[in-house]
Amino acid sequence: MLCLALPAAGAGLAAACHRWPNLREAMSLTSAAALFFLLSSFTQDVLQGERPELVLGEVLPGLALALELEPLGLLFALIASGLWFVSGVYSIGYMRGNQEPHQTRFYVCFALAIASAIGVALAGNLLTLYLFYEALTLVTYPLVTHHGDDEARRGGRVYLALLLLSSMLFLLPAIAITWWVSGTLDFAPGGILAGKVTGWAAAGLLALYAFGIGKAALMPIHRWLPAAMVAPTPVSALLHAVAVVKAGVFTVVKVIVYVFGFDFPRDAFAWLPWVAGFTIVAASVVALRSDNLKRRLAYSTVSQLSYVVLAAALLTPLSVVGAALHIAAHSVSKITLFFAAGAIYTAAHKTEVSQLDGIGRRMPVTMVAFTIGAISLIGLPPAVGFVSKWYIMQAAFGAQTLLPAAVILASSLLNVAYFMPIVYAAFFRAPPAGEAHGEAPLASVLALAATAAGTVALFFAPQVPLALARALVGS
Repeated sequence: MLCLALPAAGAGLAAACHRWPNLREAMSLTSAAALFFLLSSFTQDVLQGERPELVLGEVLPGLALALELEPLGLLFALIASGLWFVSGVYSIGYMRGNQEPHQTRFYVCFALAIASAIGVALAGNLLTLYLFYEALTLVTYPLVTHHGDDEARRGGRVYLALLLLSSMLFLLPAIAITWWVSGTLDFAPGGILAGKVTGWAAAGLLALYAFGIGKAALMPIHRWLPAAMVAPTPVSALLHAVAVVKAGVFTVVKVIVYVFGFDFPRDAFAWLPWVAGFTIVAASVVALRSDNLKRRLAYSTVSQLSYVVLAAALLTPLSVVGAALHIAAHSVSKITLFFAAGAIYTAAHKTEVSQLDGIGRRMPVTMVAFTIGAISLIGLPPAVGFVSKWYIMQAAFGAQTLLPAAVILASSLLNVAYFMPIVYAAFFRAPPAGEAHGEAPLASVLALAATAAGTVALFFAPQVPLALARALVGS
């Protein structure tokens, strides 16, 4: 219960301390650190097979609001809580450096978003997951529309409409059908639908889940993500790395593992790798053509999320391990890239890729961190993205299917094409004459340096996420 109470308390304390900015931010950081250490204390028990659970209340006979901590949920919760702390440090530099308005509202909604993400991570059944999933959409809307201008409101409308409509029109009916067919919404190892729905009906139910989980950003349910880039950069980091999109791909993996199960007939999943593969390549092409840095990173996220969907759709234990690892790898890598983009905007007021000539000479720490994040998403050592892509490729070869391997290779080459020119221009081209800015505020630089270091550290020491991923599949 404390796992939900701590971020909620952090939101309340931030609101109460609105007149004292230093105390407000200290309360936010303290709540984040306490939540991370609390969740970390469960790690050994979960790895040894324990599944702590708590029933919050019964809605109908046999249908309860329930929490249960299992390996995938713990992995997601550790990512969200750990990156909440780093985002809090970064936000101090960014929000003050850009003199952003409504900073208390920002910290309150950020904490409530983490509380909702933790609720998604700890959900013991589909009903509980759905309620927290929707809560996450609603509490992040004020963050997306933070600036309050016409552009922010337009982006917020797209964000809210696509996420709410997809979940109500597709995800909610999928949950109702699952209840009707199986008689339960509880997550169970091995799945709850095996032998109860087959053929086209099974493929259709999977489609309702895949497109109803709009936060996973499968095309064409993806436009909310670039539309939300009107938000401040710490919000972009929240959307892309900490909570929102990770709640989406986490839910996809959880449904595949605990609702459908590894023994589910594979013909129902035959179409999903093609949709995920198309999303990976198409989003990479859009990213390649985008000059706005945050837009390029947004479409990179759309592409990278479908790595997780593609891997999970292979329906093998090894592919699901790769999917779970890529959730962690993408989180720490992409937050580094967004932190760097925000630092560039804060220090140099630059937003376009074409403006970044020589910026590595003015902001070396920021651009080295950016390079590490880019290398990770390309899938090169020594960065953690190599580890997750290795597992997914091994699963693809083990399943004797060439589509995932071909898609990952093509996407990696496209990643090189849209990331490496930024790095080249930053370090090997001369900066504009008379440009004299330096690094962003210290808090922001410390945060992006920490996440870049984490990206490398997880390459050499991936034991915790790897152990939780293996425990997810029972091996």
